Formats: sequence, structure tokens, C-alpha cells
Amino acid sequence: MTSDKDRYWDCLDQAMEASNGGRTDEALAWLDEALRVHPGGAEAHNGRGEILWDEGRVEEALHEFERAIAADSKFSASYLNRAELLIEELGEFDLALQQCDELLQGRSELPRPDRGLQAEVLYLKSKALFYRDDLDGALFLVRRASRVGGDVSVYKAFEGQILFELGRYVEARRALDQAVALDPDAAHAVYHLALVMERVGDAEESEPAFARANALDPDHYPLPVSCTEEECRAAVVDAIGDLPRSIRDYVEHLPVLVEDWPSSEMVRQQNVSPQVLGLFLGVPRTEAGITDQPLDLDRVYVFRKNLEKICRDREELVEQIQITLRHEVGHYLGLDEEDMERLGLA
Repeated sequence: MTSDKDRYWDCLDQAMEASNGGRTDEALAWLDEALRVHPGGAEAHNGRGEILWDEGRVEEALHEFERAIAADSKFSASYLNRAELLIEELGEFDLALQQCDELLQGRSELPRPDRGLQAEVLYLKSKALFYRDDLDGALFLVRRASRVGGDVSVYKAFEGQILFELGRYVEARRALDQAVALDPDAAHAVYHLALVMERVGDAEESEPAFARANALDPDHYPLPVSCTEEECRAAVVDAIGDLPRSIRDYVEHLPVLVEDWPSSEMVRQQNVSPQVLGLFLGVPRTEAGITDQPLDLDRVYVFRKNLEKICRDREELVEQIQITLRHEVGHYLGLDEEDMERLGLA
């Protein structure tokens, strides 16, 4: 006769098989059965959390991770899932960092912080700092994760992503080359390697890399929409013409420049992402009377190749050029987000 323990683990196996096959309703049903047999099953609660998270049911997923932790305070997977969900979905960076630090303290009631767990926690802390725009701190921690956990593709890929955002393209390529060598099917690593190749002038290699990332994960990495510089300039002219008349009068002499992407100097000096869509440089009109900077230094940039990468067709690209232009004009006028929305510039 099958024991409740055996039945519990059999249900978990069936749930994993169904989940891997994309049959989420069936997987959840098996996990419910597992919990009927063993209501305090941390693994089953954690499994439900992972499936619910994949389905976008974030609050329910968080609740399941909490229940798994309550059922077994040493079940490390639920702690890691909870912290990552707080970072990726809820923007609760400080709370996630606090929980990560608790895991590293080695308290007897928590999971033992072996090297594997330490590396994962350091990686999650790095992600939290990255989203808080502390890129130097994020780089320090992800490198610590690699030193503790060894050569792991996801750590090297994230290191490369951070270095790319810092404009340190040569270093970024080294890290991303390592990441792809460790896992050739890691779409995130392949895509960021393509970005770096493009920035260092290696177009012959970057285009196949973009195509490879798209083949691996078409939902997250669509192929860039092709748009010539002349077509982009024409879309910018149309976007200016579509501004409200009262605003057009203010921007009549404001230069709008089309570039492929921000220069390395812009990335460093203006503290912007290499993937920024547009940028206003100069003095907002609301501050023009209290600065000595000449007004003819005011200008707006629109970055064509960055815009191409976030759009799936030409119509979406034209719309995004308009959105970007309006937003940067709003910065030029010294408007906050609420003002931009009220005036139709958001």
C-alpha cells in the first residue's frame, strides 16, 4: 500500500512532468493533490508559486512562497524565489536586500548558507542594486557571486550586462563571451553580446547574434525593425508637426538630432543607459533665467538603433519615435511627468 509520503512525492513528479509539458492546470491539480496528502508540503507550495508566477499571478505566487517558508524554514528555494519576485515584479528592493542579508547570516532557523546559496543570494543582491541604479555596487556583488559559485553562465551574463550599461564595452564582451561559451542557448547572454558587438563596430557578428537571440526567445528579443536615418528624420519632423501649436512655438529653434545610439561620453557624463531612446541636453526653460549656459547648447537626441530594437513593426516604430520626441520636448520645457500627461506629451 502506497504511503502518504510516497503519494506526495509521486504527485510532485506528476506536477513537474505536466508543468514541463506546458499543462499548467494539470500541474496545479497535481500540486493540490500533493497538499491534500501533506498540507505542510513546502515543495508543493513552492511549485504552486513558480507556476502562478509564470502565469502573472504575482501576489498569489508570493503567498505560496511565504507558505512554503512557513512550512519548512530551511527550504532555500522558496527564499530565493521570494526575493527574486520582490525584485523583478514588485520593486521591493530594500525588502529583498534585507531578506538576502538575513540568509547570509547563518542563523540556525534558516537554510545553511553553503557556497551555492551564498552565490545565489549575492546574485540577487546584485540585481536589486542594478534596478536601484547602483551599477558599481551591482558589479561588485555579481563578481563576488562568480568567485563563490564558480563559472555560471547567468552570473557572467549579468556581469556583462552591467558592464554594457556602464559603457565598458570591451570588458562586457569578455564576460558575455564567457557566458555564451558556458551556455550557448542563453538568450539573454546572446542578446547582450550582440549589443556589445554592435557598439564596438562588429556588425558582421552582431546581426547573426541578434537573430540567434530571437530564435531562442522571440517574445523577449524581437528582431530589430529596419529604419534608415532618412526615414527616422522624416518621422521626427512629423512628430514635431504633431505637437500642439502652443508647444511648437517654443521648440521651433530647438535642434533635434538623430544618432544611432548615445556616445560613450554621453553614457559616462550624463549617467544614461546605452539603450536610452532619447535625451535632452541643455537647460530646461524653467531654469533658463538662473544659468549662464548659452541657450544654443540646448538639443534633443533621438537614438535610431535603440528605437528599432524595442519595436516589432514600422508602425510601432513611428509611434515610439513620436512618444520619445514628445517626452524629450517635455524635459526641455521643464515639465514633470504629470504636466507632460496633461499636455499630451507623455
